[in-house]
Amino acid sequence: MVKQQFPHDRILRQLAEQNTEKVKLAITDIDGILRGKMISFEKFVSILEKGFGFCNVVFGWDAADIAYDNTQYTGWHTGYPDATAVIDLGTFRQVPWENDIPFFLADFRDAKGNDLPVCPRSLLKQIIKQAADNGYTPYFSQEFEWFNLVDNGNKLYEEKFRDTQPITQGMFGYSMLRAAQQSDYFNDLFDLLKKFGVPIEGLHTETGPGVYEAAISYSEILEAADRAVLFKSGVKQIAHNHGVLATFMAKFNESLPGCSGHVHQSLWNKAKKQNLFYDKKQPSGISTLMESYMAGQLACLPFILPMFAPTVNSYKRLVEGAWAPTTLTWGIDNRTTALRALPGSASSTRLETRVVGSDSNPYLAMAACLAAGLYGINNKLKLKTAATQGNGYADTKNGTLPKNLWEATQAMKGSSVAKELFGPAFVDHFTATREWEWKQFSKVVTDWELKRYLEII
Repeated sequence: MVKQQFPHDRILRQLAEQNTEKVKLAITDIDGILRGKMISFEKFVSILEKGFGFCNVVFGWDAADIAYDNTQYTGWHTGYPDATAVIDLGTFRQVPWENDIPFFLADFRDAKGNDLPVCPRSLLKQIIKQAADNGYTPYFSQEFEWFNLVDNGNKLYEEKFRDTQPITQGMFGYSMLRAAQQSDYFNDLFDLLKKFGVPIEGLHTETGPGVYEAAISYSEILEAADRAVLFKSGVKQIAHNHGVLATFMAKFNESLPGCSGHVHQSLWNKAKKQNLFYDKKQPSGISTLMESYMAGQLACLPFILPMFAPTVNSYKRLVEGAWAPTTLTWGIDNRTTALRALPGSASSTRLETRVVGSDSNPYLAMAACLAAGLYGINNKLKLKTAATQGNGYADTKNGTLPKNLWEATQAMKGSSVAKELFGPAFVDHFTATREWEWKQFSKVVTDWELKRYLEII
């Protein structure tokens, strides 16, 4: 009888043949920041099947490692115990800018072995299962814009992040000149990320000093979210090696365009290799299923916005005339609407959700897109209005997006729809973390306030 070979057998054999001595493991916190550790190969072998302990403080503090005082999942009241993290072997990669060290992502489980409700990657997997149960295979991809600044290390902290300098000057969108002037960095991004299992479909400069935009190649949704998370982390690491600080803030400078994290998506019948968003019988090429999917997103958007725009800074991008939406609108190839439908061929028809910022957690952003779309399909929702023609900022008949993080968080916190989509445990924890974020901001005296009020008031 032939012994069955499991995936971990193949991976262990490969790593052993490479004389592997150490392995990197990472998880993603509520803000989409990779948190992890390096372990010995022997330790990796011992935890491969049963999982390993990881301090649950990663869901109990903010992006600055300051402990929340308003969440129930963990805190001083729990003593910050370990949670069990389980390695996903399907995420195996080698980090090319770190001598090809093996790398894996992990998910969290609760005490009973079930998905941990506050774990972003586990939440996405739950929504994927709902899609699969309905016969849908989601294909997604994310594109990012980000600013590239001169990394001057200690000076940056000494000057409290003022007077940062982009690596290039001027408004050079799609510039071959600017890309060539930073060709080593530019080409390393493309080449090293591909070797890291994050293939880039396109990379170019954007409008603004030192701004790049990259579109990640599409894939099934969990892989797409993994790629997006690893893209952001990988870019930061590659940038540092070139003396560059890469920032994915949604709005780096009030005078410059913001940075988006648009999510492209479609649902497929995988067995039939059929794009369910395409209908050649319709003049628009858009299927009724895609219309319901869009209707679901528009209906849910006011109640799930913090999953697309999770920081105080996010809402400074969502302003009129800044290439980011402010209204509950959809349009066909219209870059001023919240949803940009892109009908085309049977292979390319898709939806682009333009609300999402580059500061989003890709697992949460994609979970929100898919869950809201499925909500529309399951409830047979119809689009209330025709596609917006022209200026989407002026089309307010369906309403507008919440104006700041507090307003958006309160809408989500009190929403029965959000709890239906993601479960009360996640919504309660996530909205508490966003309230914390707002309160941290609200108590700070800013430079703007000092310049405006110090002398004259």
